[in-house]
Amino acid sequence: MSTVNTSHFEITTFFLVGMPGLEYAHIWISIPICSMYLIAILGNYTILSIIKTEPSLHKPMYYFLSMLAMSDLGLSISSLPTMLRIFLLNAPEISANACFAQEFFIHGFTVLESSVLLIMSFDRFLAIHNPLRYSSILTTVRVAQIGMVLSFKSILLVLPFPFTLRSLRYCRKSQLSHSYCLHQDVMKLACSDNRIDVIYGFLGALCLMVDFMLIAVSYILILKTVLGIASQKEQLKALNTCVSHVCAVIIFYLPIINLAIVHRFAQHVSPLANVLMANVLLLVPPLMNPIVYCVKTRQIRVRIGAKLCQKQI
Repeated sequence: MSTVNTSHFEITTFFLVGMPGLEYAHIWISIPICSMYLIAILGNYTILSIIKTEPSLHKPMYYFLSMLAMSDLGLSISSLPTMLRIFLLNAPEISANACFAQEFFIHGFTVLESSVLLIMSFDRFLAIHNPLRYSSILTTVRVAQIGMVLSFKSILLVLPFPFTLRSLRYCRKSQLSHSYCLHQDVMKLACSDNRIDVIYGFLGALCLMVDFMLIAVSYILILKTVLGIASQKEQLKALNTCVSHVCAVIIFYLPIINLAIVHRFAQHVSPLANVLMANVLLLVPPLMNPIVYCVKTRQIRVRIGAKLCQKQI
C-alpha cells in the first residue's frame, strides 16, 4: 500500500500498470517494447548526427527535422524508465515527485513535437508558395529563434502541472491507469478540489487542437497553391515534398485523438485497450518518424547509405 503523510495528506507512492490481465507475460512483452525503444533512440540519434555532420543538410527543413528528432528522443527517454521497471523488473511503484517530474517531461515534449509539426507545415507552405524568397525568409538565425520560442512555449505551458498536482491531496487511491504518469491520470486520484488542474489540462489539450487546426489550414493553402501550378508534373513534385510531414502528423495526432475519444465517450472500454492506446501514443511516433523520413527523404537516405558503406570499408 502507499504511504500516507497524515499532516499533509500526501501519498508518497503511486502504482503504474503494465498490461492488465497479462502480468504473467510481462517479461515477453518487454522484448518488443525494448526493441521499439532501441530503434527509436538509434533512429532519431542517427538523423541528428547526419544533419549535424553533413553541411548540405544545413537548411531550414532539416533544422526543423532535427527539432522533431529531439522531441522524439525526449519522449522516448522520458517514458523509458517506468516502462522498463514495469515489464522487466515487475516494479510498478513510482514516487510522487518522480511521477510529477515524468509527466512534466512527457507533456513538455508532446507540446514541443506538436509545435514543431506546426512550424514544419508552415515551412512546406512557404517553400511551395514562395520558393524564391524561401531561403531569405527562413535564415539560420530565424530558425534558431523559432526553435527557442517553441522550447520556451513548451516549458511555460506545462510548468504549472507538477506544482498544481503537488498541491493536491491524495488520500484514497494511488493506482494509475497507464505505464507512465500523465497529468489527467494523476489528477483523477486527488480527493481535494482539482478544478485548477482541469483548467490547465484543458488549456494544454486546446493548444494541441489549435496546432492541429493550423496544420490543416496550412495544407488547405498548400493544395490551393499546388492547384494553381499549370504542370501536373510540378504539382506532383510539390506534393511529394509534403508526404513525410503528412505521415508524421498522422502518426502523432491519430493516437492522441483516439485516446481522447476513448476517455471521453468509451467509458466501458477494457483497461488493456486503454493501456495499449496510451503506449502507442509514446512508442509509435518516435519509432516511425525516423523510418518515414529515411524512406521518403532522398538526401538523408543517401547520407546514411554512404556512412554505412564507409564503415564496411
